[in-house]
Amino acid sequence: MANDQTPKFSVSDFIAVVNQSLEYSFGTVEIEGEVASFKVNQGKWVFFDIKDATGSVNCFMSLFQLRVPVEDGMKVVVRAVPKITAWGKFSLTIQSIRPSGEGSLKKSFELLKAKLDKEGLFSPERKRSLPEIPEHIAVISSTSAAGYADFVKILNDRWGGLKVDVAHVQVQGDSAPEQMIRAISYFNQQETLPEVLVIIRGGGSADDLAAFNDEPLVRAIAASRIPTIVGVGHEVDVSLADMVADVRAATPSNAAQIVVPDRKELTNLLGQLVCRILVRTEGVVDGYLKDTKVTLRQGLAMLDTRVDLLQSQLVTSRQVMGAYNPRAVLSRGYAIIRGEVATGGIIRIEQQERIITAEVKDVEAI
Repeated sequence: MANDQTPKFSVSDFIAVVNQSLEYSFGTVEIEGEVASFKVNQGKWVFFDIKDATGSVNCFMSLFQLRVPVEDGMKVVVRAVPKITAWGKFSLTIQSIRPSGEGSLKKSFELLKAKLDKEGLFSPERKRSLPEIPEHIAVISSTSAAGYADFVKILNDRWGGLKVDVAHVQVQGDSAPEQMIRAISYFNQQETLPEVLVIIRGGGSADDLAAFNDEPLVRAIAASRIPTIVGVGHEVDVSLADMVADVRAATPSNAAQIVVPDRKELTNLLGQLVCRILVRTEGVVDGYLKDTKVTLRQGLAMLDTRVDLLQSQLVTSRQVMGAYNPRAVLSRGYAIIRGEVATGGIIRIEQQERIITAEVKDVEAI
């Protein structure tokens, strides 16, 4: 005999009740496994299976939510909600997916790196230089992290007085990439743009640093109107965010060293430069003084020679003028006759000591 307490549902109601039960029992879950049968339909929807040695579950997600390259055989961790589809098929609705394990992380990294490199996002030609001494910088980081504290300390030790705007974000986990993207967008929409955009995070495991290999984040850094510097992890850690940035810093501390010069070192350098300029200036001045003295001596020697020549010419001129002086001729017994030398003419005869006026009686030709 049938139990009257047995619930009875329509198919749609049953599916809805099961989904409510799944949501109540599990909510959002994380599942680790291997990707199989990966495919993209209509350029919008992603379908694949996640499996282990003894089981397999269907997965579904939108292509927009796929932030890292995935292919068959990769080990991943999916964050998902278990559901029964309208066709009675059990499936995981994926909220996020991330590679798991060193091999899968490396594979995903290389796939995305090759894709972005083909687009020219890592090209040296698109890299911009940073200002030598910026006055206004923007920082994207977790303000509670040790890497941020190191950055601020070194920044203040090297060069104080900067205007620093800080966006506090998560730097690991599923929500980290989107928070950093929003911070980049915020700074790029300012009426007065910062001169440098700094993105930093201290060291961690490959999983911890995976957020900096997120494709939308990498593209946001590449599209930034503000020159960017990225310092993530330790010196050996290289992320796609590092590679696409205008400048890569090995660590957050190194980012501070790159952003601003050391005031003390710069002061010492300027002092050394001034000393070298003074020494060179003194050398140049000494050279000019020596050249001037030589030129002056040569000029004075030429002037002395010229004066001697002029004095000699003056003596000669005086002698010539003396020889042609009419008074000198008169002293030798000669006379100067002025007037009309013709019969009956009146002439004046000038001698050294007297002048004679006479009438011409006769003129003979010689």
